[in-house]
Amino acid sequence: MNDAGASLGSRIGTLVVAFLIGALYGTLGTVGHRQAWTIGDVTLPWGLVAALVGVAALLVAFRIFSGRLVASVVGLGVIIMVGILTLAGPGGSVLVVGDLTGTVWSIGPALVTVFVVAWPNLPARTGTAVAA
Repeated sequence: MNDAGASLGSRIGTLVVAFLIGALYGTLGTVGHRQAWTIGDVTLPWGLVAALVGVAALLVAFRIFSGRLVASVVGLGVIIMVGILTLAGPGGSVLVVGDLTGTVWSIGPALVTVFVVAWPNLPARTGTAVAA
């Protein structure tokens, strides 16, 4: 985290809230990832695209403003909820079907999380400009 002077309670609270935000987004993304538009013979999975772009944007925002640890915890919340909601319910119904869309949604948030968290820090820009 960027706030080195924060108390232990504040840090733990930040991580709990980050996990809950990730879990909420994982739940909403799982419910909405099946949305699609069908135009003729072409099906556009806009729900899957919106959910994955949303996960990426959420993680990038937390990574930029709060650091790797908080972004990792947000990603963990998303991944855990996607994993839980992938399991069959008491009546045998599922939210994540075993087709291409379901497979991409099952694996995509984990890959996005690893990519965003592992991305190296970019060096700060200096005020010098190069004349062309």
